[in-house]
Amino acid sequence: MSSFAKALSPALREIRILCCQSAQASAGTRYVDKGSLSMIADSNHHHSQFIVSEYSFIKKHNPDLPVLIREATGTPARVFARFERGVEKHVELDNLSSSEVASKVAQLLSLS
Repeated sequence: MSSFAKALSPALREIRILCCQSAQASAGTRYVDKGSLSMIADSNHHHSQFIVSEYSFIKKHNPDLPVLIREATGTPARVFARFERGVEKHVELDNLSSSEVASKVAQLLSLS
């Protein structure tokens, strides 16, 4: 079950995930090991795309929340959260393991 399988703070206005589709530094953002995380969408796969699996959970429980995914060559892996009154926070995800990525994203989204 995803740790994102609940409504997020009403103060959260937007999530933007940026990463490179081929760089090793973005690998933890793109892929999640089944054993390293409790937030895998499909437990039948040994590897699941982090973005794809978490996007469906977030949108299911927060259908009106914009979740933007931007992949571009050379882009450092990071996630941005925009809160009410234009407050924006972000965390860098380059060179982190998949479990570290999940932890950082969960911490960021719990801010308000």
